[in-house]
Amino acid sequence: MEIERINEDTVKFYISYIDIEDRGFNREDIWYSRERSEELFWEMMDEVHQEEEFMIEGPLWIQVQALEKGLEILVTKAQLTKDGQKLELPITDERFSELHVDDKLESLLDEQYRNDGHEPIQFEDGIIEFITEFKDFEDVISLSKRSGLDHFKTQLYAYENRYFLYIEFEEEEIEEDEIDDVLSLLLEYSQESSITIHMLEEYGRLVMDEHVFETVHKYFS
Repeated sequence: MEIERINEDTVKFYISYIDIEDRGFNREDIWYSRERSEELFWEMMDEVHQEEEFMIEGPLWIQVQALEKGLEILVTKAQLTKDGQKLELPITDERFSELHVDDKLESLLDEQYRNDGHEPIQFEDGIIEFITEFKDFEDVISLSKRSGLDHFKTQLYAYENRYFLYIEFEEEEIEEDEIDDVLSLLLEYSQESSITIHMLEEYGRLVMDEHVFETVHKYFS
């Protein structure tokens, strides 16, 4: 895989189809399997991180171009404007002023990275997953004192000196308005993270595997 660092916030890399197959993937995986395409993407991003020290923080803008012999991928860290709402691209090259993702590879860019960056990930099995990042464990303790969070499936991970909360909603058992209320509460104490549960499971450390808020409130409040 060829890697080119464009600037502090942008990296471009090229991977051939031969290299993709050598990694244990095929074209059907990339075009049609969300799980397999995400697995390949994060495997490549891990390699980019090791070679270029490209830290994954916050939402990402991703451009994927399918070439004759491989894929060219441009990854840029998005930045919030001063009002904390609109996402901006920290690059000035007009060629990359607007980034779009190939429809066949839309699994590489979850809906949460478009527009306002506050939409949960929804998978085909009816589960809605969300991951937030805490700068300090004290924020987790403060959040545990709030009500209405104990009956959801939660896990707490430690990764790169920060804490990440994984929370899962059953789509058939919860209304959209309630999900919005819960996410609003979470984002009072943390921020939405672009990291995936697969990355946390592989590279992070599982601190609590269930009942995060109940456990934190019991032992730390």
